Amino acid sequence: MTPPVEIDRCPTEEIPALFGFAKSVFEEVPGWSDDRVLDALEHDLLFLAREEGELAGYVALRHDADGSFVIEQLFVVPGHERRGVGHRLLDYAEGYAIVKRAPALRIVVEEENVRARDFYTRSGFVPVGKEIVERRLPGG
Repeated sequence: MTPPVEIDRCPTEEIPALFGFAKSVFEEVPGWSDDRVLDALEHDLLFLAREEGELAGYVALRHDADGSFVIEQLFVVPGHERRGVGHRLLDYAEGYAIVKRAPALRIVVEEENVRARDFYTRSGFVPVGKEIVERRLPGG
């Protein structure tokens, strides 16, 4: 049985730790940008996942001009992968977008990131652009 995952708004003081986790995993990946990641962490709507009190991941949402929400970043901290944290963060972001009556939830995902694209496809998202997948939402 996997431990429960708690998700809530991210306190500002947690941002440096989240940035450090993300950088340690993705810094060598083509397309990594300190500025882009920091901008999302500092300006987007940020939800933090904790598993047994430990930082387990985050999701950064941006409100788009058409009323949709865009997931700029979804990150699971090393050691918490394959335990449902990513699915829980995605479900939380979707629930938040539905409550806000958004027409869709979109995700920016690099074309060559096959693992992430498969994850989102299995979760009901469809490609709508070169690096955008989307899920239409009820009531939006």
